[in-house]
Amino acid sequence: MSKFLLFVFLFLSLCDSADAQKVGVKTNALYWATTTINGGVEIGLGQKTTLDLEGAYNPWNFKDGKKIHFWLAQPELRYWLCERFEGHFFGIHAHGGQFYAAFDQKRYDGNFVGAGLSYGYNWILSPHWNFELTAGVGYTYAWYEESPWLPCIKCLKDKEKHMFGPTKFGITFTYIF
Repeated sequence: MSKFLLFVFLFLSLCDSADAQKVGVKTNALYWATTTINGGVEIGLGQKTTLDLEGAYNPWNFKDGKKIHFWLAQPELRYWLCERFEGHFFGIHAHGGQFYAAFDQKRYDGNFVGAGLSYGYNWILSPHWNFELTAGVGYTYAWYEESPWLPCIKCLKDKEKHMFGPTKFGITFTYIF
């Protein structure tokens, strides 16, 4: 964690000074399509840099006792090729959270962390509204307990998984102040 904070501090110290800080409040339509509550804030750091802080939460139960509960935090440092909040950008993001899922006669209860690189494009719709498409790839490490659907302490299995692949997708609407 201290290495990450050192990286953020060094990155911020290299950013251009901003003439007026802009802040955007955003939401990802892809999460809403899965009934996942989500939101974020993007803060202008310099002429071509922003810090995007996003989070998501899904507390819902489905029929037949199926569940997928999770929360996710995903900060991202972005470098814009034109100027912040406009056009192409590249980002480096981290992610972490917790999950609980119950389906196919099994339960999974655990945590995950990871990081990745992203690319996106932001269209200006009006002086305050933007539309953004984002995709990212990277690494995720998950550690969890797996057990049969019915509680059985003797049946708990500690598992872990290392995954490389998609780590971020977004169809996002942003209101910029």
